Amino acid sequence: MAGVCCKSTASFVFKRTLSVRSSASAHRPPALSTGRRGVHESCLAARPQHVKPTSPHRHTACLFFSCQESMSDTLRTCYVYLNQTSRSFAAVIQALDGELRHAVCIFYLVLRALDTIEDDMTIPLEKKVPLLHDFHTFLYQTDWCFTESKEKDRQVLEDFPSISVEFRNLGQEYRDVISDICHRMGVGMAEFLEKKVGSMQEWDKYCHYVAGLVGVGLSRLFSASQLEDPEVGCDTELANSMGLFLQKTNIIRDYLEDQQEGRSFWPQEAWSQFASRLEDLAQPQNLSSALACLNLLVTDALRHVPDVIAYLSRLRNQSVFNFCAIPQVMAIATLSACYNNPQVFQGVVKIRKGQAVTLMMEATNMQAVQSIIAQYTQEILQKVSLSDPSRDKTLSILGVIREKTISMTALPSRAHHLSPFYLSAAMLLAALSWQYLNATQSTGSTDMQGS
Repeated sequence: MAGVCCKSTASFVFKRTLSVRSSASAHRPPALSTGRRGVHESCLAARPQHVKPTSPHRHTACLFFSCQESMSDTLRTCYVYLNQTSRSFAAVIQALDGELRHAVCIFYLVLRALDTIEDDMTIPLEKKVPLLHDFHTFLYQTDWCFTESKEKDRQVLEDFPSISVEFRNLGQEYRDVISDICHRMGVGMAEFLEKKVGSMQEWDKYCHYVAGLVGVGLSRLFSASQLEDPEVGCDTELANSMGLFLQKTNIIRDYLEDQQEGRSFWPQEAWSQFASRLEDLAQPQNLSSALACLNLLVTDALRHVPDVIAYLSRLRNQSVFNFCAIPQVMAIATLSACYNNPQVFQGVVKIRKGQAVTLMMEATNMQAVQSIIAQYTQEILQKVSLSDPSRDKTLSILGVIREKTISMTALPSRAHHLSPFYLSAAMLLAALSWQYLNATQSTGSTDMQGS
């Protein structure tokens, strides 16, 4: 892509979201640690004591494949593409309840196709901009497809008719949401094709286009399904914050990878305070300035956490809660790993595979999520340096988060307690994730498309 290549996390969904990086030797303190991360028995105490373990295989067929026989051929194809392009997060989508599962699957694939157009640097701008602007209209064109992409996920464009026909099979309430978000995101992506992120305000705007809008769209789908109250879909500010928190975490963590691939997402207003060029932050002699810039951006991302807590506290459907909470706890863990960490400028921030599985299994109720957030908030607090330029702002937002986690514990969670059915689901997701992480260990970093 020309200019600034859009880094589309799409909130809970997209390909450059929180990647789970394998590291057998990664050094981490005990308990849950750094974003996308690991497993610790100490977290088991957060589970409701009345829940009795059940067989992890008892409900798996029902959970993921009960409607396979009744699916159309094109819908089965859509789930094949979902698993090919989203792998780890596909399991969480397929754990959603009822018709919401299909709606989110199609929403994901539509935005994946849009993102593939945006990411393809072989498409000239004079062709790409109209494609992005008009993409939402292709949902209603029976035979539209695009066969010129060189991206690895081009099958969602080449066989777009299989996706668009299932889009048209969705209820009107779902089609309206998906089409609207697709349109707004396409326009936003086109805006940033040749423009770098300058001010912090533009950073928020960019992240809104590529991630916040997905949070808004998903929230509207949750409410349209009637699994969640209307207020979940109406409160666009909280939904936007859910997406911005994930996207900013992703951008912060991927500094070096993006630099090596010629992409630039850190806002100039931030890095220009510490360096003449963004790439200079990777120079060893500039480490002090680099860490100061890193900590400034982590602090900015943390300001979305109170909204994340408020959003999650409203959810009442267990499958929706799991879907939303897992990426958020991985994000706060990731920020803890990145904060004041020179490794961000020297390589990748590696997280043990086991920790990711624990976060997936533990983020099933509000009390556990608050505990996880509080833990990583404390981790960051312990790393704050007396000489850090952002120290006061960092301490302030950490204090706000701490107050939110404490105050929320006194309130009853609207999310359902973990039932045996969802315990089985969580165990299955953990097993699938462990298998996925092991399978990708030899190929380097991978996606936690998610959420």
